Amino acid sequence: MTERYLSVTEVAQLLGISTSAASVYRLPEPDATIGRTRGWKRQTVETWNAARPGRGVGGGRPRSRS
Repeated sequence: MTERYLSVTEVAQLLGISTSAASVYRLPEPDATIGRTRGWKRQTVETWNAARPGRGVGGGRPRSRS
């Protein structure tokens, strides 16, 4: 059986973001690397994405205490 790996462009499509945004995300370690090209199994990306914190986690800018 042939393994299928997702490119950065395909990861971006899966996540519903732009390719440039995916390029700056801290993606999980690739499952395969050929030269400088990284590849991920779909399951790796889905597991990683499910474990990411939701929007707004971290609190954003600290509020000034007047």
